[in-house]
Amino acid sequence: MSTSTPDLGARDRVELSIGGMTCASCAARIEKKLNRMDGVEATVNFATEKARVDYGPGTTVEDLIATVERTGYTAELPPPPAAPAPEAGPTARTEPADPLSERLLISTVLSLPVVLLSMVPALQFDDWQWLAFALTGPVVVYGGLPFHRAAWTNLRHGAATMDTLVSLGTLAAFGWSCWALFLGSAGMPGTHHDFSLSVGATDASGTLYLETAAAVTVLILLGRWLEARSKRRAGAALHALLDLGAKDVAVLQGGREVRLPVDRLAVGTRFVVRPGEKIATDGTVVEGSSAVDASMLTGESVPVEVAVGDPVTGATVNAGGRLVVEATRVGADTRLARMAKLVEDAQNGKAAAQRLADRISAVFVPAVVLIALATLVVRLLATDSPTEAFTAAVAVLIIACPCALGLATPTALMVGTGRGAQLGILIKGPEVLESTRKVDTVVLDKTGTVTTGRMAVVAVHTAEGVDRAEALRLAGAVEHASEHPIARAVAEAAAEAGELPAVTDFRNVPGRGVEGVVAGRAVVAGREALLADRAQHLPPSLARAKAAAEAAGRTAIAVGWDGEARAVLEVADAVKPTS
Repeated sequence: MSTSTPDLGARDRVELSIGGMTCASCAARIEKKLNRMDGVEATVNFATEKARVDYGPGTTVEDLIATVERTGYTAELPPPPAAPAPEAGPTARTEPADPLSERLLISTVLSLPVVLLSMVPALQFDDWQWLAFALTGPVVVYGGLPFHRAAWTNLRHGAATMDTLVSLGTLAAFGWSCWALFLGSAGMPGTHHDFSLSVGATDASGTLYLETAAAVTVLILLGRWLEARSKRRAGAALHALLDLGAKDVAVLQGGREVRLPVDRLAVGTRFVVRPGEKIATDGTVVEGSSAVDASMLTGESVPVEVAVGDPVTGATVNAGGRLVVEATRVGADTRLARMAKLVEDAQNGKAAAQRLADRISAVFVPAVVLIALATLVVRLLATDSPTEAFTAAVAVLIIACPCALGLATPTALMVGTGRGAQLGILIKGPEVLESTRKVDTVVLDKTGTVTTGRMAVVAVHTAEGVDRAEALRLAGAVEHASEHPIARAVAEAAAEAGELPAVTDFRNVPGRGVEGVVAGRAVVAGREALLADRAQHLPPSLARAKAAAEAAGRTAIAVGWDGEARAVLEVADAVKPTS
């Protein structure tokens, strides 16, 4: 519960990485302790293992970390996300060692025969119970060690968490079985353990709960492993965004180009971007002109023409000529870094449903323990059967062990925002996801959302007496020599009809189009103004086709040869088949 504090002036915000949390109750305890500090407002997210803390004058980051450590957990400032080294790519990133999966695998292999022996009477042989005991011991001790360790740590700080329930339930079941084996009648040769869906009054000293201790440990470990895998996959969204950026850059030093890692860039540094290369960071063009493909960041398939004085964004691709760019923003200030931060903030935030779940989970564990004790006492007094009483009490603990209440909501929000980022959807915060249930109208920007993000020729208009295939062939041949995305779309469409003829005397007119000689014909393709400069004016039919194409949001390319404007090509971002 947050403590409202008066405005004490300027407030700082810090994000801490929290270690040692094992359930939503842990997050609730840390949040409660931090919010008790003067002038502090904290939100702790169990799924991301981070705490976002606003604090005022008189409080330091060291004070916040000390408070978390006194609560029984660890806290530190997280390192900034770093892009991989130049020689490493997304496929080269190695997964960290996962001790949880190893613990789960060993526990599963040992538990399977215990469950089968205990629940299938036909498989029970003489002294089977001792084999089951030998296999269950490592599962409860080794497999359940994280739960027992966390329960003990929290107990020393006077707290109870979900791990308390897991530890109590499994140790109680295993402890009862040990008593029945060594001091009761369950260890006698020829003992059989019948399977029944009902609980009756039986000899308590002959009842075993080994399969319960083993199976519950494995199931809880499986839940933790699935949760950890979901968090790793959601975190991959940040890596995917950072991987969009360039890894190294050609910096101008004393008139020479020197290749440096992109993190060595500083504001004011000038660097070179050749055709086909990614722009290393946000900056301003100081030399050259080109077309920049920004579709990977904006979804806009039509390239942006840039010249001296125009801003460019890091991670976009130079699709035309050579550029010299002066860096204006580097590191965490770039647009790409701010997008990654937006995804991280969305994962760290809390929706109203999650805040409600956290408040409930804070009192859930103590309530379950009290209910289990009350069940044990009442059942024992009512039935005078220790077996029934113990079974009912352990059932209360075990049923509450996974506590999806505190886990499902934050994990679903984190995975949802992470998966959205991987698909190109940036979600500002979890409350945005929660409010979508009230949405009655959805407005989509077509570029990169319902479209493929790649340009394609969608129509060919020709003057009277001109063959469409010939117009596309000549235009495709001259555009084939250009690196412009629109030129590539025309060349690909023409190449589908057959091999393109060679081009001589090719010339690129920046921002306007291209020209060259194809099969003895002087071909010009590009903006209408480029053809007009060469006294090639569109006839009325082509002028109307060009106006209609531009009104529909398409790019119109005028094509002329032999001294006349003879065709107009329509290029557009095609709609995805899935849209």
